Amino acid sequence: MVTVLVPGPLRGEVGGASRLTVAAAGSLRAVLDEVAATWPRLSRRIRDERGELRRYVNVYVDGEDCRQAGGLEAPVAEGAEVQVLPSVAGG
Repeated sequence: MVTVLVPGPLRGEVGGASRLTVAAAGSLRAVLDEVAATWPRLSRRIRDERGELRRYVNVYVDGEDCRQAGGLEAPVAEGAEVQVLPSVAGG
């Protein structure tokens, strides 16, 4: 099992949950594919229509930026935590 941590701004897409549990592991793509199957609204906020990570969303696997660890092919071990953080703009 892998835990996906959902920040406040995205919790409306998953019924208010702050933590999701998915059975998939192996790669970030596998985890996000399972998220898409169960919570499609959240998935659309994380990945674009081509299935790529949106530019303004940062995803961390056990604290490591997935873009530095292989992007969607970043390894995700059993028991890992995946944290999704949308960028916040302001001024």
